[in-house]
Formats: sequence, C-alpha cells, structure tokens
Amino acid sequence: MSADLRLILFDVDGTLADSQDAIAAAMRFAFEGQGLVVPARAEILSIVGLSLPLAMDQLAPSHPSEVRAQLVAGYKQAYMDKRLAQGAGHSPLFPGAAEVLAQLHAVPEYLLGVATGKSQRGLDALIAAHGLDCFVTRQVADHHPSKPHPSMILTALAETGVEPADAVMIGDTSFDIDMGRAAGVRTIAVDWGYHPAAELGADHIISSFDQLAPLLQQIWKT
Repeated sequence: MSADLRLILFDVDGTLADSQDAIAAAMRFAFEGQGLVVPARAEILSIVGLSLPLAMDQLAPSHPSEVRAQLVAGYKQAYMDKRLAQGAGHSPLFPGAAEVLAQLHAVPEYLLGVATGKSQRGLDALIAAHGLDCFVTRQVADHHPSKPHPSMILTALAETGVEPADAVMIGDTSFDIDMGRAAGVRTIAVDWGYHPAAELGADHIISSFDQLAPLLQQIWKT
C-alpha cells in the first residue's frame, strides 16, 4: 500500500459514544440478578474498555469464576435488550463525533478504524444505529486479548498495511493509551471520557472533536 496512508483508530465507549448510562444500567442488572451488591457507579465506569471477563474479575474478585461468568452473561443480555428497545438513543454519539468522522473519512489518505472492548455484535449494532460506515478495520473484544494488550492495534496495522509511525490511537482510558504505546503508535486522549486525560500519559490531549483534524495535520505535517 501507499506509504502516504494514515490509520486513525478510535476507541468507542467514552470516546465516540456516550454509553455510560447504558453500561451502568446493564451492570446493575447483572449484579442484582446474582443477588450481589452493585458496585459504585465510579467503580463501574473505571473498568470501561476492558473485556467483560476482565472487568468482572476487577468488580467481583472475591466471587467464584462461575459467578463472574454469570455476571458477564447477565450484562450482555441486559445491554442487548436495552439496545434493541432504544436504538440509537441507547448509546448516543458525543457532540461532533459524527461530523469529525465524516470529515476525516473524506481525506483520501486517511483510513479509519476502531479498537474497542465491545463485542462484535455490540459494535455492529452501534455502527448500524448511527450509520457509521466509515471504518475499514474493526477490532473487537471477541477476537483479541483485553486492552491494554496491543493485539487490536497490531492487527489493524497488518490489515491496512500502515506503519506504526503513520497511525494514531484515540481513546479516553489508560487501557487505550497503554495499548497504543505498547503497539508503538502515537496516542491522543480525549478529556470527556472515563479516566482523567491528564493522568494518562498520552502524546496529545483534545477537549473537543474539532481539535482533532488540525492535530492530525500537525502530527503528520500534511
């Protein structure tokens, strides 16, 4: 592929989609379904981005693996039921997300992708709900170790033929930024997500989506 191609990878929950209410509600359903005390909302949101089994390991470490497996199943069922009932309103996009995706998608040398802790089913549903047909590579929890393992990014690079120096990872949690660093790509933290952006050690921080395109031009001097 052309050396001019650039790969722009996005996390989803907390970066593109404001899904915190949906995540908290599904987690509450899962824990109540097992007769367990529901973790505090802040604790729930702190694990967003991890794969569900790893998230439950952190939220319910003292419970047997069978119980944690039931928590995963209960969460998935509750999340899917609500998504089917609410459609696009289930996980609305953050302001400016759709616009910046369209803007970047229109640049010939830019390839867009996602690297998310969501399942394939969950990501496909969100893309369909919001009409986001701009992603050429879609890396999900079903096929990779949990973030911050670099597998998602390394696979996206391999699929697109882009070198690490020509790629960025955009996310809102330490899991996203640590994953990007492990894969050898530049990292951009957004400050509206689930972890304090200033504490993530990202190469860059943005506070609104309209800052993204100029930042990418600066990074790649285009």
